[in-house]
Amino acid sequence: MGAGVTRLAGYRQAILDHGGTVTEDLVAYGDFSEASGTAAMRRLLEVSPDLDAVFVASDLMASGALRALREAGRRVPDDVAVVGFEDAEIARQADPPLTTVYQPVEEMGQQMARLLMSLIRRDDLEEPYVLLNTHMVRRASA
Repeated sequence: MGAGVTRLAGYRQAILDHGGTVTEDLVAYGDFSEASGTAAMRRLLEVSPDLDAVFVASDLMASGALRALREAGRRVPDDVAVVGFEDAEIARQADPPLTTVYQPVEEMGQQMARLLMSLIRRDDLEEPYVLLNTHMVRRASA
């Protein structure tokens, strides 16, 4: 399952777990590029001009969302809170610095190598997937 699919599923489940309803009009899709983040944010503002928060599937897309919000005259975080995902370098360089969910990239690489070696050796896999811990890194955008 791709990263975008699992992140969207997690978003939907979190909304439901907290008694909310998932509104599909408030889900915009992108390809993890900055340009797609800008386009998705513009679409969300058309659908819901008064939205006050957005969770973006990657920091690069979130930087594009910040651009669209600036162009629309919306202030972050005063008017709209923005949270990204990954804790990439761009999150620290964004204006304002981006609140984000930390993704343990080094550990991901280690686990992928471990799984790959197990497949090469034809070992039985206890679990065909690995879930890694994440945490929120609070900065100025939310």
